[in-house]
Amino acid sequence: MPRRTATMLASTLMLIALLCAGVLIKVPYAEMSPGPTVNTLADHDGEPVLQISGHRTYETSGHLNMTTVRVTSADFNMNLVSAVYGWLAHDSIVVPHDTLYPDGQTEEQSSQENAEEFSQSQESAKVAALEELNIPVKSWVIVSSVVKDSPAEGRLHAGDVIKAVDGTRVTKPSDVAKLVTRHKAGEDVVFTVVPVKQAAAAEKEGKEATATENVTIRTDKADDGRAIVGIQAGTDHTFPFQIDIKLADVGGPSAGLMFSLGIVDKLTPTDLTGGKFVAGTGTIDDDGKVGPIGGIGMKLVGAREKGAQYFLTPKDNCASAAKDTPSGLTLVKVGTLDDAMGALKDIRSGNTGALPKCTAKS
Repeated sequence: MPRRTATMLASTLMLIALLCAGVLIKVPYAEMSPGPTVNTLADHDGEPVLQISGHRTYETSGHLNMTTVRVTSADFNMNLVSAVYGWLAHDSIVVPHDTLYPDGQTEEQSSQENAEEFSQSQESAKVAALEELNIPVKSWVIVSSVVKDSPAEGRLHAGDVIKAVDGTRVTKPSDVAKLVTRHKAGEDVVFTVVPVKQAAAAEKEGKEATATENVTIRTDKADDGRAIVGIQAGTDHTFPFQIDIKLADVGGPSAGLMFSLGIVDKLTPTDLTGGKFVAGTGTIDDDGKVGPIGGIGMKLVGAREKGAQYFLTPKDNCASAAKDTPSGLTLVKVGTLDDAMGALKDIRSGNTGALPKCTAKS
């Protein structure tokens, strides 16, 4: 066999062996890629994403698209070839598996966490939108969850309305932690609550539950030495009219900003986008503060591929987003719902020079 032919054959066999080894070798990585992007002002799977009844709504135009990231499942075993391909590709990112699924989180646990975060983001989006429009929303502090085998287990229950701690009225979830941690571990703390059954019955009748009871709990010691009782405090709301968000197979908290803007757009005569294609992302809290999210690069790619011209970007994501912005997409920095409303005003009026744009340093 000629030397050149033998060399080519050996090289080919070596390449095949390396490819086979790459397919068989598993690596502890996962992949992120652009996911679906949905216009919150339009229909999805045959029904409106935002459904409002009991209040006047207005026609809208343009796009206010929420964006998503598609990730490999928790039990997906990536091989070396897939990892290398992902590292080289422009429209995907390979990250350590633990980045997406920390502490050995299972697919079921991840899905449950994402569903809970998505539900909470919807509630906060509604509150922030109505507050932006000066429409009152009734809110109160509740027990969101009780830690198993904690001092509060069996004493407090998820859904209990917390009126006071040690006789001091609470108005937000953070008040509860502050009042509990004033104690030393082993001391008693008194919760004044409306039990969840009474609260639910009163809400069903359109009334406010007032019958309270005091529950005394002996605090325990956290790993950092603080006094704890083993609950997570949260907020519940009563809205003055019905707002439903219909979007299946989406999880996580990152659509909050775009849901808020969509609700505001439908409840006001002003056409917020002026017909422009605006996409965006960002968590939102009840006060309208916009928080950072993960996978920003993939969301930019997905938005631009669908035709977005502007992307509302959480200020804490701006620096990383600006490093690799798809051509034709303007990144607009926002820190609050008010910021986003101001940006949309500039966009629809054509005053784009005034937009607070993301840079690699901000």
